[in-house]
Amino acid sequence: MRSINSLFVIGALLAYCGCTSGSQTPSTSQGQTATTRPATSATEGVTIDFSSEPDPPKSGDNTIEVTVRQPDGTAITDAAVTAVFTMPAMPAMNMPAMRAEAKLTHVDGGRYQGMGQLAMAGTWNVTVTATRDGEPIGRRSFSIVAK
Repeated sequence: MRSINSLFVIGALLAYCGCTSGSQTPSTSQGQTATTRPATSATEGVTIDFSSEPDPPKSGDNTIEVTVRQPDGTAITDAAVTAVFTMPAMPAMNMPAMRAEAKLTHVDGGRYQGMGQLAMAGTWNVTVTATRDGEPIGRRSFSIVAK
């Protein structure tokens, strides 16, 4: 009986490792500002780089900067760019879901900046969306950990 239990535990661990290896999205707590490596993603052919000041972001006001480029590296200067920060509800702590949206303004060379206010420290899901004439041209989703 003991060897059957051991085999079951080993099988469960192997199944768990097989299901999670390579399928998890890496954390982007590394490199969120220009002082380190920017978080970068290419969606729909568009590259979106995200950074914040301070890095890591904190509870309260944060300067958000996003760079949007064509696949050939050409800056996109005519997009509407927003960064939406969400934190799921935590019923065990009697906390509702939270949401903050930052509309970013084009500064130069495809760089967009704005203020993002996070209500508290913790893990926030971020979705950066670039649209042109109301149509999405690029989207990037990741998580950050605010201090």
